[in-house]
Amino acid sequence: MPQPQPSRAEEGPLTQAERTALSDRRMFEAAIELINEFGTRKMTLKEIGERAGYSRGLASYRFGSKDGLLRELFGRFDKRWKEHLGERLQGKRGIEAIRAGIHAQRDFFRSEPSYLRAMYLLWYESLGHESDIRGTLADHHAIYRKDARQWIEAGIADGDISPTIDAEQFAVRYCAFMFGTIYQWLVDAESLDIDRLFADYEKHIMTILRSGV
Repeated sequence: MPQPQPSRAEEGPLTQAERTALSDRRMFEAAIELINEFGTRKMTLKEIGERAGYSRGLASYRFGSKDGLLRELFGRFDKRWKEHLGERLQGKRGIEAIRAGIHAQRDFFRSEPSYLRAMYLLWYESLGHESDIRGTLADHHAIYRKDARQWIEAGIADGDISPTIDAEQFAVRYCAFMFGTIYQWLVDAESLDIDRLFADYEKHIMTILRSGV
């Protein structure tokens, strides 16, 4: 019979590294809650520390400034999305990569709604003023378009996608659909049937890619 695993308490007190990781996780979770409730502009480091169950000054000590926290949040959001997308893209190219990308975004609505909402509120609110995040976001959009363009180019090379498809223009329209859908969802999530919307888009785009019209 397998022996029960010891609890954290039975293993002994947390190490400094474990305490730091735990406090970081709790503060990031608190930041996500506060962004979803109030947006980034009304969120303060003091409130993050208190909601996470720590002193008022811990978030300031850990991140230095609100911008420092937001930069770390941006990095965590980006890592989480890349891991989610990467799992679905593994071994796929061309038209199957496009299908996997569509499914990845649809599934992120289902599995990570709180994360998704906070991520895009952070992104969109950064557009109102010059910031490191705004510049980084522009770089990321260029990467997203590049990925979509390369999926098309691979599909044309494989013979699965019509050679009449303009890869660059497809990439712009693909990203416009994804980010436009997210924006509408942020404004009024209840008005969108995400599963139906993505199924219709997938059916429509597959027809266009194969026929070229």
